[in-house]
Amino acid sequence: MVQSVLGSLVLGYRPLWNGARRMAGVQLFVEGEAQVAVDALHLLRTIEELWTSSSPPLLLAPRTPQILADWLQHAPPGSPPIEVTDAWLADAALLARARAAQRRGLKLVWSGPLARLPEPEVASLFYTSILMLDPGDAVAALNAGKAAVAKAGASAASPIIAGQMYDGVASRALMAHCLDQGNALALAGWPIEDVLYSLRHQPLQAAHEVVLKLLKAIDDEQSIDGQEQILGEDPLLAYRFMTYTNSAALGLRTGVDSLRRGLVMMGYGSISRWLGDQLPNASTEPDLRPVRETMVLRARLAEQLIEAGVGKDLRAEMYLCALFSQLDALLGEPLGTILRRLPLSDRVYDAAVLHTGPYAPSLDMAVALEGEDSAVVRQLCEAHEFDREQLNRNLLHMLRACVVQRSRGA
Repeated sequence: MVQSVLGSLVLGYRPLWNGARRMAGVQLFVEGEAQVAVDALHLLRTIEELWTSSSPPLLLAPRTPQILADWLQHAPPGSPPIEVTDAWLADAALLARARAAQRRGLKLVWSGPLARLPEPEVASLFYTSILMLDPGDAVAALNAGKAAVAKAGASAASPIIAGQMYDGVASRALMAHCLDQGNALALAGWPIEDVLYSLRHQPLQAAHEVVLKLLKAIDDEQSIDGQEQILGEDPLLAYRFMTYTNSAALGLRTGVDSLRRGLVMMGYGSISRWLGDQLPNASTEPDLRPVRETMVLRARLAEQLIEAGVGKDLRAEMYLCALFSQLDALLGEPLGTILRRLPLSDRVYDAAVLHTGPYAPSLDMAVALEGEDSAVVRQLCEAHEFDREQLNRNLLHMLRACVVQRSRGA
């Protein structure tokens, strides 16, 4: 049996977020083994077979020159956009392939520092860029943002270029300037820590849109599976639901250890009343949407990574384990304290808090794949005997199921 190219690659991903604070696409990091030639076109064919019209747009981000060169020379028109790292363009042969690829109809994305933009002749090969800000540019952009808010924008020029993507934006204020005033196309990643820090003085609430979505699902008499899926789209709503179902006030005889069990035991009327109580204080803060959805992506991937043959209940438990693994950042309490309030199995606590037990490998790998640190992924593969091909296939299956709201001109 011929091994798939997926077995010789290390993948990783990062969401791209647009001005509406919604996922606009996914940056897919692709790295091969050193000194080993890989059939990079095979990956493109695999993606083409898996992707549907509703799957998120991809930005392919090769992390080895060999894979980039292979795609530039052979990828057919209509392939996902390909990121080209500026430093590699010093190779005349690679630059020539980029020119030929652009003439052939490939969409190329230049990647490099904003302070060192390419010359116009090279820049013309790329339809957009993913730019890194140095500290000076970041300060200038922040000052321009403050001036614009103070109605003094004419006195402070911003270095942000409209229609480009930006990488490494760690500040909420800088994020807002890039997307709202600078009309950036998207941000690679989201300043989760700074967004949560800026909101630290107010108790975070479940998302208004998710509460409404679940109420509608109940009114429409959707299946328990559908309701469970919606409830799992917000870690805070899921946590508070389980806290409520296990409260003394509700008086259930046995502990509720899963979302599904809680939905079944409470009944539609009780759930609707509880959701109605959540609605007045539910959050409409758009900057929290990428925070929430990033946590959901981790849970969906961890659920995919648990060993084959595991039953539905254990998969749901793995999902909940990963979904709750960052509740400490949302609630401002130690994670162990939070999880001990619920009658969850020790498997959840051990993986999320102690990084031990049967769920730890899947959770740790789901975290490692949230970026481009291939060394950690390789280490986890070796330590826990992950099959590289199946691992990458699971990641692609998770990503293809993500839903993006496409808009005209996107």
